[in-house]
Order: sequence, then structure tokens, then C-alpha cells
Amino acid sequence: MENLGSLAILLAFCASLYAVFASVLGRLKHKPFLIVSGARAVYAIWILITLASGLLVYALLSGDFHFAYVAEHSNKSMPTIYKFTAWWGGQEGSLLLWSWLLSTYATVVTFTNRRKHRDLMPWVVSVLAAVQFFFLLLNNFIANPFQMLAQDKLIVAVRDGNGLSPLLQYPAMAIHPPMLYLGYVGFAVPFAFAIGSLITRQPGEAWIHTTRRWTLVTWLFQSTGIMLGAAWAYHVLGWGGYWGWDPVENASLLPWLSGTAFLHSVMMQEKKGMMKVWNMVLISTTFFLCILGTFLTRSGVVQSVHAFARSEIGKYFVVFMALGIAATIYLILDRLDYLKSENELESVVSRESSFLFNNLILLASCFAVLWGTLFPVISEYTSGNKISLDADWYNRLMVPIGLFLLFLTGVGPLFAWRRTSIDSLRRNFQYPGIAALVLIAVLFAAGIRNFYALISFGFCLFVALTVVIEFVKGGRSIAAKNDIHLLRAMVELTHRNTRRYGGYLVHMGIVLMFIGFTGHAFNQNEVKELNVGGDMRVGNYDLKMVNLEEGETENYASHTATMQVSKNGQVLGFLKPERRFYKASRESTSEVGLRQRPNEDLYLNFAGMSDDNRRAVIQAYVFPLVSWIWVGGLVLIGGTLVCLVPSKVKMQYARTQVVGFTKKHATIEK
Repeated sequence: MENLGSLAILLAFCASLYAVFASVLGRLKHKPFLIVSGARAVYAIWILITLASGLLVYALLSGDFHFAYVAEHSNKSMPTIYKFTAWWGGQEGSLLLWSWLLSTYATVVTFTNRRKHRDLMPWVVSVLAAVQFFFLLLNNFIANPFQMLAQDKLIVAVRDGNGLSPLLQYPAMAIHPPMLYLGYVGFAVPFAFAIGSLITRQPGEAWIHTTRRWTLVTWLFQSTGIMLGAAWAYHVLGWGGYWGWDPVENASLLPWLSGTAFLHSVMMQEKKGMMKVWNMVLISTTFFLCILGTFLTRSGVVQSVHAFARSEIGKYFVVFMALGIAATIYLILDRLDYLKSENELESVVSRESSFLFNNLILLASCFAVLWGTLFPVISEYTSGNKISLDADWYNRLMVPIGLFLLFLTGVGPLFAWRRTSIDSLRRNFQYPGIAALVLIAVLFAAGIRNFYALISFGFCLFVALTVVIEFVKGGRSIAAKNDIHLLRAMVELTHRNTRRYGGYLVHMGIVLMFIGFTGHAFNQNEVKELNVGGDMRVGNYDLKMVNLEEGETENYASHTATMQVSKNGQVLGFLKPERRFYKASRESTSEVGLRQRPNEDLYLNFAGMSDDNRRAVIQAYVFPLVSWIWVGGLVLIGGTLVCLVPSKVKMQYARTQVVGFTKKHATIEK
């Protein structure tokens, strides 16, 4: 089986190289059979990598400990779901998943465009195959998942494996890495179309129209992956946070920021023929930030709970990125005449300028996060000392940037194209602005003195009201014309222009998440060693330990504390934080006790036992408004799904439009 798996990825490696040369030569020499064979090589790559992936998953599920990868990342006592997720739990398997997802994307793109974009597609196929070639190079020669355990040149097997890291044995982690990979890998598709458009000097915005949904779906996967990662950190790591500015967390955020800028910027090119250079730079930046994120996770150059051990694989990523970035910069500079804007910016107070400011701020935030992430590497290289920047550094920089982006989220969509009149500004922003100021005054009178929290709550109300007003205005118009109630009219309004109103829902999701982020300013915590009968207080909650018990399963041993929760003398219930010790990996994790409410979470972490092993160390936290983050994330995902639904007006137009003139039409005319 191991020989078959290694042979499959080796043949896929050869097929990817062939796909590159066949597509390029076929296009340059005008040889259709070479172009077709290059496309068919893409299908062959998918079949071969799927076979290899299936063999690895089978080995993990069956516990074939002849494989070094299986012995390292699985064991007999692990639940089946985690044996499957061990596929991406280690270096070799996760790279194979990367290759499989890329081959899947490439196959779908090649098949769905097999009769379209005849000049463009050979270059698209060659770019995707070149990226595939790089990752299959790693799969074959650097991080082969089919290596066998050997001793004295004989293949051996261990009785049981080390098992998956306990931190990864959590339901959200079964889908968090694949979601992120779907985002990372998916940005290769619009990047390939952009490069193909540059090479062929395609007129118009054909590549943007073709890839808009691809980009939106990829952005959706990236957003979902980030939200799942935040939920995992909050529920599993035991420190109570959902974002710690960890280097690998930052690596997932970077392409999301530049991808968000790209999604906004393409609207300018579609509607006004502007920002063509911006769009090329943004999609290229997003793709290479995805590769950078993969590099940071796998090279070990940064310290992170998410990263793999330090390895030599990083230098291959550096060479690949250097060559790719150099080639992309050359192409953009060589095609600057072709990328000239068709219109000029007429006013600072316009929708065009809001998109420009949005791009500048998103890229500024992206650069800030990138600088902070790479600063330990840069400092070590220049001075010999590795200096890491803590969360406070990021917060001091990113909080004001985030608030400005939140403000633009509200005002940008309500600006008019070309130029916005003073009367229009007053009409659109008067009531939301007054309401925001009133809220800030009320919160200040209530005793809140945190400047950023006051501004954030005010901006959140401002943006939320602008979004609601847009829905209500459009809904009332439809309700009056069709004699239907307002809620149904707003649904109809959204269906008529899903892209616009789905975008508003995404903005509302961002608002809800910012409400949750703002709650961080009011966190409370307490740590205490307790024995049975001991008590502690955090915020308005009184906690009492009523039981401390030990337990054991095949996979782990545990201590569980039963904590009675009271507030104002009234018992609210019981929470059971738990500390687990996994036998195979000899690592400890926490299972937190959590009481979630819309206004605040009570969060209990079993940090360990005291030195005399008689008392439990309990960390108690009160986190205001955290639940709004998860609700906002769901609204953001829902709004993105709405954007992907075809608009009703366009669907009706597509059904009634006559394309071409046929003999059938001629007969009817007679």
C-alpha cells in the first residue's frame, strides 16, 4: 500500500509538470491537442492525489503503524473522527491535503471553463499546475506521508501510536483546518486568472466576472475557518481569549484582510473601469500571503501553539515565493499601459473615494500585522536576538485602525457615485449620527470611561442604523407597490439585489462582532486554589466547589471540579471544568466550564492541582458580550451566502434574453 501511495503522488508530480509545459507550448505554438492534453493532465492529477489521500486515510483509520505518519499522529484509543482528522494533524498529511484541495479546485475550474476563455485557459491551467508542481515536490521529496518505520533497514511497526495532539481533539478542529485550507488554496484560482489576463492582455473585466464567485466562496471559507479557530481558542486553550495575535493566527488574518480589500475594489473596476492596478496587486498579494501563511505554519521560524516543529521545508517556500513574486511584479509593470483606469476620481466625498480609503486602511492593517508577525524573524536576523511583539502592541495599533474601518463600513455604501451632495449627506447620516452621539453620552453618564469602548459602541449603532434604514427604505417602496407587509418586502428587496443587500448583512455581522470585541475592555478575572467546600468570587458571581473527582478512559485520565454558581444569593446552576491528561502523548488540556448569556460569559478553567495535590487551581473569568462575536460571525457567513445567490432581476433577464438568431426564430417571424 505504501508503494502505491508513493507511486500515485510521484505520477501526479510528473503530470503537473507536463500540464505546465503542454498548456504553455500548446498556446504559444497553436497546438490544440497539447492544450487539451494539459487540461486532461489536471484531471489525472486529481485522480492520483485522491487515490493517495484515500490510502493515507485508510491507514489512519485501520491503525497501520508501519507508517511513520500513522504512528506519530494516531493511536488505537482515539475516536474515529480524530483518526480521520489526523490526515491534516501533521506536516506531511496537511501538505497532502493542500495538494488534494488544489487539484480539486483546478479540476473544477478546468471542467467548467472547458468551452470558454479559449485564449485565457491554457495560462490559467499552467499557473495552477505550477503551484501544484511545487506542493507535489514537497509531498514527494521533502515531506512524504508514506514513509515507513524502519529499523536496521527492515520495516517495523509499533504496537500503538503517539496519537493526535490533545489540543486538536475537539469537534471544531475537525473542520477548522480544512476550512482555512479551502480559503488558502482557493485564492490560487482568481490569482491564476489574473496572471492569465496579464499575459494575454485580455480586454475588459472578463477575468473578474469569471472569478468573482470563486473569490467570494474562498473568502467565505477563510472567514469560517478564522471564526472556528477563534471558537477553538476560546473553548479549548483555557486562557479565555479568542484572539491572541499569535503568528499563525495572524497568518490566517493577512489574506483575509487583503482579500476583503480585493472584493471591494473589484466593484470599482466592474462599474467604473478604475483600480485595475489595485486589483492585480491585491489578488497577487492575497495569494502570496496564503503561501506565506503556509510557510509560517510549517517552517517553525515563528513560535506558535499552531505551528509544526522547525524544519528545512521553509527554504523551499522562500524560493517559491521569491520567484513567484518577482515574475508577478515584472508582469504588472510590463502591462501598466493595459491597466490604465478609464475614469478619474472626481470627488473626495464619493463612493469611489470610500473604496480607495477602504483599500488603504485594509492594506495598512495588513502591513501592520505582517510587520508584527515577522518582527521576531527580522530582529533575530539583524541583531541575533529574537524579539516578539506582545498583544498590547497589536492592540494599540489595530484598535484605532479597526474603528476607522468600522466607520467606513457605515458611510461607504451610502455615498453616491462620482460626487455626494451636502443634502444627501445630511439626509443619510443625520439620524444615525445623532443616535450614536446620544448613546455615547448615555454610556458616559452610566460610568463608562474607556475612550475606545465609547467610540466603538457609538460607531456600532451608527453603522447598524444606516444598514437598517437602507433595508426599510427599499422595503417600504416595494411594500407600497405590491401591497405586501414590510418584512416580506425586505426579503423581496434582498432577492432582487443579493449582492448589495447581502453585503449589508455582512456589514451587520461585522457590527455585531465589534460589539463583542468591545466587551474585552470590561473583562474580570480571579485565580484561587480551592478544596471541596472552598469558595471564591468573580464579578457578581459567587463560586463554591462542591465536588472534586477523578476519572479515566482509554484515551485520558481526568480531574473534574463541580462548581456551584450563585448570583445575589440565588443558585444559578453548576459548572464542571475538567483537566485531562492524555496517556499516549503525555500532554494535558482543559475542558472549561462555561455559562453563556447575551450580556456576558462566566468562564471557569481547571488550571491544575496545587503542589500538595489536594486543591484545585481554578481560574474564573467574566467576559462581557463575547456571545455577540459568534452571532456576528453567523450573520457574516449568512450574508456572504446571500451574496452568492443570483439576483432575481438578473435571473429573469437571463430567461427572457434572446442570444443569437436561429432558423427557429426565422420560421416564427414568417
